[in-house]
Order: sequence, then structure tokens, then C-alpha cells
Amino acid sequence: MHQQDRDVTADLSLLKWYRDMGVDETVQDEPVNRFRPAGDTHDTPANRSQAPQPDRRSTPPPKGLKVEEQKDSVASAKEIAARCQTLDELKHAITSFSGCPLSQTATNTVFADGNPAAPIMFVGEAPGRDEDIQGLPFVGAAGQLLDKMLGAIGRDRSNVYISNIINWRPPGNRTPTANEALTCLPFIKRHIFLAKPKVLVLLGGTAAKHLLQTNTGIMRLRGTWTEVMLDDYGEQTIPALPTLHPAYLLRQPAHKRLAWQDFLALDEHLREIEQATAED
Repeated sequence: MHQQDRDVTADLSLLKWYRDMGVDETVQDEPVNRFRPAGDTHDTPANRSQAPQPDRRSTPPPKGLKVEEQKDSVASAKEIAARCQTLDELKHAITSFSGCPLSQTATNTVFADGNPAAPIMFVGEAPGRDEDIQGLPFVGAAGQLLDKMLGAIGRDRSNVYISNIINWRPPGNRTPTANEALTCLPFIKRHIFLAKPKVLVLLGGTAAKHLLQTNTGIMRLRGTWTEVMLDDYGEQTIPALPTLHPAYLLRQPAHKRLAWQDFLALDEHLREIEQATAED
């Protein structure tokens, strides 16, 4: 095999590996082979051009809307959400909403999965690549772990309800910006109000931060019962349990024991509710 053919084969193998690992977009104008041995400077972007190249990896995510536009988008989302009287109306309204820049780059609007009449509602952060493709929340690796966690306390998607703070995938699965979360917040609050769960489980720091209106980190919040106030709809509050996001647990498997403790507390609380309902 000629050297050129070997180089092409190696490049194709590297691209296939990137694809399998979930890499679906570039962050630099020039490709960089990070598997090239140290000291090998052959055919690198630096050698192709002596001009310094900006490190796009350090560039923060786009802020999206200007301040005035952001205020208008939040006000518009509140107005639209308040008009929705059913979950179907809310789903249609969110799908049609263009006030969040993420809706312009996502493949699908991801609304919810599971049983909307269930007593427990899980709220995560935002769709990832698999969720964007299928249009359902928690269907990738993190979703598979969530299913196992639910199974450990005798539940599945037929008796829980699942959604996210954000209804569209941020490019590259980055963390949603504060502006994106604030724009979408009226929709998830209305979603909770219409679904009327008896208990909320807040999966991860983004859901906890925005629904609890706090800057306290998830490691300090997790495992402690609190309340989510739906302030746009009177003084209604719902018991809420913050816990670790399944995607975080995939990166930090040693912390699964903490999530297990939280799910045991959740199971105990749900049994108390079910017992009280049966006695009534």
C-alpha cells in the first residue's frame, strides 16, 4: 500500500472514531490530529500558515439575543405559556416559538416523555444529540442510566413524566446559557403547572438553579427536599428533590451511591403519598 493510501485510511479511521464518540461538528477552521505523536509537526495547521490561529475552543458560547430582545423573548414566552390550557397546546406553542436561538439550530423540539398523569415529574437540563434526533428526552446513554435508576425503585416511564428546562439541543451539547434558560423557563413552569405532579425531581445543576432560583451548587443541594414555587400562577408550590444528572454520573460513577441515596428518599416519599391517597 502506498504511503498516500495509508494516510487516507488512517484519516478515515480517525473520522469514524470521532463519529462513534459523538463528535458531530468542528470547533476550528483546520482539523487537528490529536493522536499525532508529540514532536511530529508534519502537515500541521501551524506549518500551513505562519499566522496565529484563534483558539475557538476558548470562545464562550454565543449570547444569542441582545438585552432588549432577551426581555421581549422572556415576556413573549410568559404570555404564550399562560394562554396554554392543555399540554398539547403547550407543546404546539413551544414548537412554534422562535424567541430562543436554539430553536433555529436544533433538529427537533424535545417536549416530554412518559406518563403526564404520573405523580412524579423529572426535569433535566437540555436535549443531547440522541434526543435531538429522536425528539424525546433522555434516550441516549444518560437516559438509559435513568431508566436503570428508575427500575431500581420499581418504576419506569409508564409511571413517571420526563422533560427538560430547555426544549432544544445546544450546539455541541454545551451547557445552556443563562439567557437561553431564562427564555425557556416560563414554558417549563407552565408545563409543571399543567401536568400537576405531586413531586418534582430536579436532575442536575441547571434544572435546580433555575427552578429553585439559587446559585448553590448541585452537590450541596442534592438529597435535600425543598419546594419549587410556580410564582406566575399564584403561590402554588411543589415538593422537589434535587439530585445528580445521569450524564454527570456517567462521568463520575463513584457518585452513583449519592444518587442511589436520593432515589431511596424519593421512593420513601412516594410511598407515603400513595399510602395517604389510599387512606383517603
